[in-house]
Amino acid sequence: MSRFIAVLLVLVLLPHSRAEGQVTHPLLRLDDAIQRARARAYANRGSRDMATAQHAAGLAAMRGILPSVRVDAGYVRTTDPIGAFGTTLRQRTIAQQDFDPARLNYPSPRPNYTAGLVLEQPLFNADAWAGRTVAGRAADAADATSRWTESGTTLDVLKAWFGSVVAREKASMLQSALRAAREHVRQAESMARNGLVTPADAMLASVKAGEVEVMLVEAEGEAATARFALATAMGTPDDTAFALPDELPPSDLVRQSARAALALGLRERDDVRAAQLTGDVAAADARRARSAYLPRVNSFARYDWNSRLRPFGGDENWTVGVMASWSPFAGASEIADMRATAARASAAGAMRDGAMARAQLEVVQNARALEVALARLDIGERMVKQSADAHRIVARKYEGGVAAVTELLDAAASETRSTLSLAGARFALLVASAERHRLLGHDPASLASLDTSTLRTAAPLP
Repeated sequence: MSRFIAVLLVLVLLPHSRAEGQVTHPLLRLDDAIQRARARAYANRGSRDMATAQHAAGLAAMRGILPSVRVDAGYVRTTDPIGAFGTTLRQRTIAQQDFDPARLNYPSPRPNYTAGLVLEQPLFNADAWAGRTVAGRAADAADATSRWTESGTTLDVLKAWFGSVVAREKASMLQSALRAAREHVRQAESMARNGLVTPADAMLASVKAGEVEVMLVEAEGEAATARFALATAMGTPDDTAFALPDELPPSDLVRQSARAALALGLRERDDVRAAQLTGDVAAADARRARSAYLPRVNSFARYDWNSRLRPFGGDENWTVGVMASWSPFAGASEIADMRATAARASAAGAMRDGAMARAQLEVVQNARALEVALARLDIGERMVKQSADAHRIVARKYEGGVAAVTELLDAAASETRSTLSLAGARFALLVASAERHRLLGHDPASLASLDTSTLRTAAPLP
């Protein structure tokens, strides 16, 4: 009985163990790919860190605005006549005999522990306030640049994700085409054996099947490369253990998305915003250079301790004061700074105008590209239907012996090319739609709604 149960368990568990041996991977949805890239993509991480560094650099401009506190401590031992007498006086240990000329001229070594607490408060530093404006706008420009970089990464992920899907779809199409071509070879060989066609017909069919097989090998290589490109775009090049949908969204859905993209309104683009802020930074820096001619006013307060025995010992002394300084001429360095900052402001203005003009040109070019892609999709759908009908008609004529094998093979190749072209047209339209979202200042991630796949697991194609 126990042996029967053991055999029964083996028979029941064996299919499960084989199924478990098949590697399955979770489906990578488009929105998941975008979120992964936002967190891990190299460009995103670098631009965020640069923006953080720029914000940190802005704090340095507060040095001429905010108060500063400093603690000093030290030890001095001297036989300098003035230093020795001053040390004794600071320690408040002066006595009548210290005024002896011999002791004044040749004092014994005097030790002194010094300590101080210093507070400095800037009152008016025009260049510091101007520098604060420069730093703030530079930080805003870095934030805008970071957002534009993230938008570009999202677009790259969309292209890579749809590119991987279309590569997988093309490989699947070519697999079907290869099966059909091999069936044509089998049919031609059978008809040649029966004397219905010449052996050359079978040879031609075999050659055409070989051409399709080469195309399939190339497509499978492209699919593997596209998968690696997608993983790299997400910032995880070592993680390609994911599955993808079998095909792109249907043509109607792609067409609807493209037409919605054409109807989008223009928003402020982050790259144009960054160029404008960069121009503001340069203009503010020019004002900072000019403000260096203004006087500076600063105040200070300090406590000092002097002791023979220990730091912060003895009686304390306090000092308060206000200092004003003005440098009307500093060796022409301020003139050089003003000229350089003025030139940079002019250059930044030109770059800002160029960014705005380039943005307008890109929007116009994209609109034309979308219109062409829409027309290409319509033509591609007609070509697929016509080539399929033509292939079916020629196949019937070939079976009836009224068409040559070359006609049949050409019809099959035409149908394969049209189906591949239609997949390429859908991909081109998706890319153009995503680019339009970005070029008009919208988030390309909204196209993640075109991912009609369901949550499942699947074994990926090579």
